[in-house]
Amino acid sequence: MGRRVIPHLPTRPLWRCRNCGAEWPCQPARLSLLVEYRGNRTALLLYLGGLMAEAREQLAQLNPDHAPDLHHRFIAWARARD
Repeated sequence: MGRRVIPHLPTRPLWRCRNCGAEWPCQPARLSLLVEYRGNRTALLLYLGGLMAEAREQLAQLNPDHAPDLHHRFIAWARARD
């Protein structure tokens, strides 16, 4: 009997991984996204940019006094290395 695999997806509006509980995108989610978007880094960055905007809005609604800087969490890790 096989174990059910739970994907590392975000739980909105907290933007935590529904599998491991880490801030999303967690390390397993990042690896999965890099594999999924292999060969099309621009599309990955556009996708992550849209999610970052959504996360910023939802997290700001949860805590209006704190506007999180999400660039490193969502974008910086996915940029191509020289």
